[in-house]
Amino acid sequence: MPLITLTSDIGQKDYLVGAIKGQLMQTVKGCNIIDISHDLTPFNYPQAAYVCRTAIKNFPEFTFHIIHVNLFENKNEQLLLAFHNGQYILCADNGLLTMIAEGKPELVIGLPMEKTVAKNALYITRVFGKAIQHIVDGESLHTIGNSEIEIVEKNPLMPLLGENWIEGQIIFIDHFENVIVNITREAFEQQRKGRSFSIAFKRDEVIDKISETYADVEEGEKLALFNSAGYLEIAINKGNAAGLLGLQGYSEKQSAHLQNRLFYQTIRIHFQ
Repeated sequence: MPLITLTSDIGQKDYLVGAIKGQLMQTVKGCNIIDISHDLTPFNYPQAAYVCRTAIKNFPEFTFHIIHVNLFENKNEQLLLAFHNGQYILCADNGLLTMIAEGKPELVIGLPMEKTVAKNALYITRVFGKAIQHIVDGESLHTIGNSEIEIVEKNPLMPLLGENWIEGQIIFIDHFENVIVNITREAFEQQRKGRSFSIAFKRDEVIDKISETYADVEEGEKLALFNSAGYLEIAINKGNAAGLLGLQGYSEKQSAHLQNRLFYQTIRIHFQ
């Protein structure tokens, strides 16, 4: 029974997510479909990469991960199917794949699309579904698509480094309005080198220790910890960190000179 995950920026106010599942059930025999999220912020590649990368690593090997994010940024005539770290990833050729894999995947093929067919989300789903069924039937990836291809590449959003500091960007705000920063525990410790530190952000707020759980501080107190994905999280015990601390994630600035520029609020950690 093929296991398929779905992640998208579609939302769930209309029929489309249900229709996508219906198409997969028609195309992939006996598939089991699991939703990751359908509320990703449109055009926010770092957020999508964080959510997908973190979820994917928790699934059994040979799971199929369909990602419907920013499908129509480019007028490419191919979709992508990758095999990386024991997982299949299917997405548009828009750069998200290399952000999720944090580099080029082990193997990636192009899935051609018919030129005369309307390339909407349901058609793309059918292309993905047919490729999955071919794999389930035992076909090689090299016979399903073209491995001699060039793909769009985007680099993951990485923290900035200085001799006595590291600066990360807010990439996600969760349901409890805890704030996730693109600084991993490993990157933090490598830059820290055993030194004391202070985490500074808006309103002159400072945190100078890493907690293990929310309960390490009193209710209403701010804290920093590394979440289950290994990323720095700013939170308030039983409170709304994003709202109370004035922290925001991605925003899209529109002006006459800066069209579609992406801005991410930063969190800087100083080492002493």
